[in-house]
Amino acid sequence: MRPLQIVTSGFALAAMTLLIAGCASGPASPEPTSSAAPDGSGASPAPVVEDDIEAAWLDDGRMVGIVTLGSSTCIPIVDEIAGEGQTVRVSLVDAPAAEGSESACNADLAPRASVAALPEGVDPAQDVELIVTLGDITDDVDLDGNPGLTGVPGEATAFEPSAGWFDDQGIVLLTWGSSTCPPIVESIDQQVTGATISFATQDGACTTDMAPRATVIGLSGDIDDDVPFALTLTSGGLDATVDVLAG
Repeated sequence: MRPLQIVTSGFALAAMTLLIAGCASGPASPEPTSSAAPDGSGASPAPVVEDDIEAAWLDDGRMVGIVTLGSSTCIPIVDEIAGEGQTVRVSLVDAPAAEGSESACNADLAPRASVAALPEGVDPAQDVELIVTLGDITDDVDLDGNPGLTGVPGEATAFEPSAGWFDDQGIVLLTWGSSTCPPIVESIDQQVTGATISFATQDGACTTDMAPRATVIGLSGDIDDDVPFALTLTSGGLDATVDVLAG
């Protein structure tokens, strides 16, 4: 994993999408939403990756989280994905504006995660090369194979929370729930072998869909790669312990 810099404050609600790809390629599905800690929350410090694009294992190897830098309120969505052996090409595009509204993006530079389901035939136990295109940028991202991953790309998700390292101090957290009420990090209590993440309780009505929501979590200090690390999720409708997947 590459070194990571930490900046103060988190970033606001944003949109992302999941492409359910059971075959070699195809269009993206309707876009669900994602979030991170709002400014001033004192919660997740927003990590800044040195490279343009990073990636993390999710959903027991069925999916990956692709981390890019850009506006925290305009998360790219997966347009197309195609696999040939252990090489996967992913095309990301800007998310369309909601019907009846104009797309306005913050002028910040924050890490944000787009979630993609891997095509059938990819083996998460073996190294995977992702060739990711976003606008004029094309970047190769290498994910180390993880023999502990037992999910089969192309098969249905278990709809369980999962998390994966994308850098020494950066994690992508995947949760499932309402697309209009993505989780918002309220606080992080970091320990040697894990971190307890508390989420804000959100008021108002939420849609009853089951959408993937990606949250970028920034940690601090030296983290021992040889020690298993787990996230304990509390409050905000989330209650789970999630092992962070290496990659």
